[in-house]
Amino acid sequence: MRYLDLAVICAYLVGITWFGARFRHSQKTLRDYFLGGRKTPWWAIGFSIVSAETSTLTVIGTPALSFAGNCGFLQVVLGYLAARLVISTLFLPQYFRGEMYTAYELMQRRFGQRIRKLTAGTFLLLRALAEGVRVFAISIVISVVLGTGEVASIVLIVCLTLFYTFEGGMTAVIWTDVVQMFLYVGGAMLSFFVILDKIPGGWEHVAAVAGAAGKFRVFDFRFSLSPEFFTRPYSFWAGVIGGCFLTTASHGTEQLMVQRLLAARSQGESRAALFGSWIVIFFQFGLFLLIGVILFVYYGDAGLAPPRPADRIYPSFVWNNLPPGVAGLVIAAILAAAMSNLSAALNSLASTTIMDFYRPMSEKRGFSRNESHYLKLARYATILWGVVLFAVGLVARHWGSVLEAGLSIASILYGSLLGVFLLGRLSRRAVEAGAMAGMLAGLAVTLYVKFFTPIAWTWYVLIGSTVTFAVGWLVSVAAGPAEASNE
Repeated sequence: MRYLDLAVICAYLVGITWFGARFRHSQKTLRDYFLGGRKTPWWAIGFSIVSAETSTLTVIGTPALSFAGNCGFLQVVLGYLAARLVISTLFLPQYFRGEMYTAYELMQRRFGQRIRKLTAGTFLLLRALAEGVRVFAISIVISVVLGTGEVASIVLIVCLTLFYTFEGGMTAVIWTDVVQMFLYVGGAMLSFFVILDKIPGGWEHVAAVAGAAGKFRVFDFRFSLSPEFFTRPYSFWAGVIGGCFLTTASHGTEQLMVQRLLAARSQGESRAALFGSWIVIFFQFGLFLLIGVILFVYYGDAGLAPPRPADRIYPSFVWNNLPPGVAGLVIAAILAAAMSNLSAALNSLASTTIMDFYRPMSEKRGFSRNESHYLKLARYATILWGVVLFAVGLVARHWGSVLEAGLSIASILYGSLLGVFLLGRLSRRAVEAGAMAGMLAGLAVTLYVKFFTPIAWTWYVLIGSTVTFAVGWLVSVAAGPAEASNE
């Protein structure tokens, strides 16, 4: 047993749980619990967006991509920037008209109560499935370190994260995200230089070997309308277009991200957080891809067979080869990425459950409830979703590569979500019946594409949102003139 490393990991787990739980006393209203009182500075929200956009999938899955292939994933990251331009233009002005708690209140304002529930329900399903994959990814890391079973590993992290999220709400989520982001980026930089130091010849040798193997290739500009073109997930066109649609959906329509944007003091600070986060994201993905490249050279030079599955390559190397103490720090950093994302998911799932379902239903039935009642239920909802994510994590053990599994699951549902948001913003003729028909059609088509075609996951959101928008608009036109919108 590596007692120094285990001590570092345990110190991190105890410390971050204690730090997050300290924010309990500031949680007096729903505004505090779900929006952090709208007092958080933009730079902290920006770092929190990075932590939410990153996860254990990124930390262990990205090096595996460049180890097996090249750096083409950066093309998707360029699409992330284009998406931020779309979000800041189309969605942010709407979110800051009045005070919103969830993204789906915008859908009620534009269409009605039924579409609000449908979009909110879609988010709950989406986040439960996608976060379940991330929960399973945590167990890969812990099982490498402790040799424990996956179930015990999942229980440990879910319980610790659930505790401080339950206590501290969105304020705890954001500030623990800030701490955890610096930890896992710092851990990655540290591991990069330690691994590089183990390769005779250093960076010059890595550059020569990896360059000859095409590992540094980023752009693939090949374009055609052949079926093969749509099966490549990391071409320039799939990356930029697919990455743009994926991130517009995740950051512009999904409560996990929108909740952070709504927590900013103003629309300007929200926009600054959104664009500032991209700079860190680009650096971070580049760093993890380079780690995969130098691991490729290391294993090749040593004539060693890499661990299988590929997602184990980075955490296995860290634990088995880095000096005592350093390995524990890097593993703690990987757990930090997992916990920051899990805490955000728990809070956003709870906010959608209470604000989009329970509270409207309670008010519709004429029940008068005070803030303390909803705040108490919000904490109970957090616990409920912790149990759900644990269960999904168990099932996710059989879903293949964690990074692409998580992204493809999210992409299936993102298309219909983004399509209906775009329909509401870009078409004044759209009506609620058309929006609902479009969402169902978009979801059906994307499911067909996923399970019955070889089309790459990077195209799913574009296909789903296009079908949703087109069907929604056609049904709305057939239904007659739209009622005056509240825009």
